[in-house]
Amino acid sequence: MDIKLEKKPWYIRYKYYLIAGILFVIFLIYIVILSLGPKKLRIDTDNIQISEVKEDKFMEYVDVEGLVQPILTIKVNTREAGSVERIVGEEGSLLQMGDTILVLSNPDLLRSIEDQHDEWAKQMITYQEQEIEMEQKSLNLKQQALTNSYELERLKKSIALDREEYQMGVKSKAQLLVAEDEYNYKQKSAMLQQENLRHDSAVTMIRKELIRNDREREQKKYERTRERLNKLVVTAPIKGQLSFVKVTPGQQVSSSESIAEIKVLDQYKIHTSLSEYYIDRIITGLPATINYQGKKYPLKITKVVPEVKDRMFDVDLVFTGDMPDNVRVGKSFRVQIELGQPEQALVIPRGNFYQATGGQWIYKINESKTKAIRIPLSIGRQNPQQYEITEGLQAGDWVITTGYDTFGDAEELILK
Repeated sequence: MDIKLEKKPWYIRYKYYLIAGILFVIFLIYIVILSLGPKKLRIDTDNIQISEVKEDKFMEYVDVEGLVQPILTIKVNTREAGSVERIVGEEGSLLQMGDTILVLSNPDLLRSIEDQHDEWAKQMITYQEQEIEMEQKSLNLKQQALTNSYELERLKKSIALDREEYQMGVKSKAQLLVAEDEYNYKQKSAMLQQENLRHDSAVTMIRKELIRNDREREQKKYERTRERLNKLVVTAPIKGQLSFVKVTPGQQVSSSESIAEIKVLDQYKIHTSLSEYYIDRIITGLPATINYQGKKYPLKITKVVPEVKDRMFDVDLVFTGDMPDNVRVGKSFRVQIELGQPEQALVIPRGNFYQATGGQWIYKINESKTKAIRIPLSIGRQNPQQYEITEGLQAGDWVITTGYDTFGDAEELILK
């Protein structure tokens, strides 16, 4: 006998379809939740750098490449015009002060000096003649004074005799008066002669002094003219290396023309260029260092060129202590210019996150180090090794500092 089968309910008959549909709806809801929630990205910790936020000493400095240059470069100029007769100094040679670099020739100058010599010789003869004339005049005056003195003495004796003869009645009073008048005349004449002699002596001394000054002036004038011959030989004004000579034999050069360059190698300087960002903070006297082969060499800024070209300005530094053994002109070193004293600050190591985020945010790792979340950040000062954190992090926090070029716009990183 047949048994009547009861019809199963629809949810029993379609239970597999219902389960599949429910699972599909759950999947859709999951997808929607994921799309509405923060974007996540799984990353491998081996491909990133994780750094700790620390309270540490922070010193703001600039790390740049500097080029070794001579402490001083001297331009050698001609002091007299002429044509290049002979080049003595070789480019690159080491010169002592006074060494000959090149020799010039100037026939016109030679003729001028010869004419000056002839004029000087004639002037010397004229001065000698004037001195002889003054000596002759002085001798004549002295001779006249001597004659007058002799005559006066003779008349003095004669008048004494005339007075005796007058008292004896041999001569009349009139004869005695005539003799006394002649004696008085001769006496006054002798006094005038002596005064003339003293006046002539004073004038002679003055004229001799003037002639001596004129002779010395003419002598110096001639010597200065002679010195122009020495200026035809161009010499090194200082000890150093002759960089180049930019003239050729036979070339005509003018006075004060630059013809060579000498580099002073007794000391060196470091020349570098900095971004205009630092122009208000870089001043002369700031300390700097070179780290080379594990040793630090101190420097200081001696010159700041305030002119900005291509957003850069030039700075010169000199060594204040020992120098590296292999310092050579043209060699480059990494120079660290200090912008302040070390201070305690909250810092993190440098990384490419700054280029990717502009220093506005960073990925902070949770305590279990399983994920990192994007948080806002404020960065203050920086140096080539560290960033100063002013807001957003605390000491002991861990952050991701590299790998940002692969993170895209993910807000949460799953670490594995």
